[in-house]
Amino acid sequence: MIVGLLSVELHIPYAQSLKDKRMVLRRLKDRLQKFNVAVSEVEFQDLWQRAGLGVVTVSTTTEHVERELAAAADEIERLEPGLITRTEIAFLT
Repeated sequence: MIVGLLSVELHIPYAQSLKDKRMVLRRLKDRLQKFNVAVSEVEFQDLWQRAGLGVVTVSTTTEHVERELAAAADEIERLEPGLITRTEIAFLT
């Protein structure tokens, strides 16, 4: 069993409140449901314009985990272009 974690940091320059930020994150989380991943806000909960998401998936091969997490990162970039400031993938075996 391979567990993959995609850490994504976002900068949301047009967010003027936590409510604005939550609307963006809710939209992203809703769209990522079509992938075989779980998503949670894990960092910067009290900041308006920064967000840290954890995206996790489980599979039997590293390649499949990489594909799923890359597809999730691509979907975030497609939905909200230019907001991603950092991504990192880690594996637990």
